[in-house]
Amino acid sequence: MPPGQTDDPDDGDPGDDGDQAADDELAIEAPPGPRHDDGAVVDLDDTDKAIIRALQVDGRMSYSSLGPEVGLSRAAVRQRVQRLIDHGVMEIVAVTDPARLGFALQAMVAVSVRGDTRAVAKTLSEWDEIDYLVLVAGRYDLLLEVVCADVADLVELVNGRIRAIPEVVSTEIFTYLQLVKQTYSWGTP
Repeated sequence: MPPGQTDDPDDGDPGDDGDQAADDELAIEAPPGPRHDDGAVVDLDDTDKAIIRALQVDGRMSYSSLGPEVGLSRAAVRQRVQRLIDHGVMEIVAVTDPARLGFALQAMVAVSVRGDTRAVAKTLSEWDEIDYLVLVAGRYDLLLEVVCADVADLVELVNGRIRAIPEVVSTEIFTYLQLVKQTYSWGTP
């Protein structure tokens, strides 16, 4: 084999123009392909789990770096990552600090609903101020995490908009005093 040439099937493939930019390509492509998220549990092998763990640490890792770390070629790891994204197992996003973006106030809002909780949740899920929304069992029906610029914005959101929804019976606000821990790297089972 001539010097500088490898037997890696990923080298010299039709989509690879051989430049450094292609070699340093990020592990995710934007926008991701169509998502097939039917809610079903996806069978993950040890390689899939290794990919997920590596990307939880560094979501910007290139395929060139990720492949050898998990024992695959760049092309194979690219296909695996895309399959994990397409099946809704993971998504790769920029996690921001709301306070540094001007949202000085974060809170959890507990909501009690009369009637169809899912319909209220659907309405609320479309609001930009709400970054996390779950249906829950217990004293409340919904828990919402909200980000606001200040107290006035929180009052307007809760009193002026959430409580204005006819099916909302009550709300309780839990204002964050200090964020002690927030992580997205819980690994895989």
